[in-house]
Amino acid sequence: MNRVNINGKVVFFSALWLAVIFFGSFALLRYQNRPGETNTALSRWPVQSTLPLNANLPTLVLFAHPHCPCTRATLGELALLMARCSKNVATTVIFTKPADVDDNWVETDLWRSAEAIPGVTVLRDDSGVEARRFGALTSGDVMLYARDGKLLFHGGITDARGHAGDNEGRTAIALLLEGKPGNTTTTHVFGCRLFAGHSVQPSQSTCPQ
Repeated sequence: MNRVNINGKVVFFSALWLAVIFFGSFALLRYQNRPGETNTALSRWPVQSTLPLNANLPTLVLFAHPHCPCTRATLGELALLMARCSKNVATTVIFTKPADVDDNWVETDLWRSAEAIPGVTVLRDDSGVEARRFGALTSGDVMLYARDGKLLFHGGITDARGHAGDNEGRTAIALLLEGKPGNTTTTHVFGCRLFAGHSVQPSQSTCPQ
């Protein structure tokens, strides 16, 4: 085989490899920036909910899938929010639990991470009853309600799947809690579906679809 043929093959396979990297990176970026499914949140706290609406402070509820890797970033953003505003809000993280799994399935490292955030209450949502009452569909869905039950904010507190850092949602909530509301009351939610099923394992590196 002459040198020209060898060089031609090297160029061809190099170009092919670069194309694979390019399209793989493009697909990953597109996935990371694709919002999860959301409903229009209830304008008032659902009267049938068994979750407590705080009479003295705004109430923040965050619905989460216990095996969604993207939710780790959401909990990190929640920790930053609580460090800034914990005295101004009553916060609960609610993990969805399918009916046919045990408690170990839901009490994951994400559960423990949420428990470790000062000022946060962590609850289990059996069969996703509360998520359905509030209309939550995606892990990381945050709703902030005033003391009288009026919805103040609905959305996510990351700006991409699994992406930590300053974002519009966390900033909007912080301003609301400090009595300085801005123009943002809704943001996209980035995460897996709350009702993705129970075949998802904690070791998976991508969100259940």
